[in-house]
Amino acid sequence: MMPEDIYSVAYTAGMDAGNNANPVPMIVGTPTTTFGNKIDSSKPVYHVSEGVCGFAEVIVRPARGKFVSWLKKNHIGRKHYYGGWSIWVSEFGQSLERKEAFARAFAKVLRDYGIEARMESRMD
Repeated sequence: MMPEDIYSVAYTAGMDAGNNANPVPMIVGTPTTTFGNKIDSSKPVYHVSEGVCGFAEVIVRPARGKFVSWLKKNHIGRKHYYGGWSIWVSEFGQSLERKEAFARAFAKVLRDYGIEARMESRMD
């Protein structure tokens, strides 16, 4: 299969996974005490339906081969700080859980085609 076809299959799988993810909503407010868990309802309280904020990416390592060459040629991704090639998840706003679902599905498709890939994420 051609690199662009693999990318298309992986991207579609990522979008499906991200769209079907069910983020755990979070409530953001001011605690009644410095380290307390009880929210002061007299101050603004926000419901964040998409859950915690964060970032996710797919790491392809090693950063060589037809697929990575195609990514580079098409300006998709960048060199990863610790080696390999990073494909950043820009979809799904700030929802960490949706981005992680996208990256997991994307990386799985790449592995299914014999490309070494994994997901990395971090909460913001």
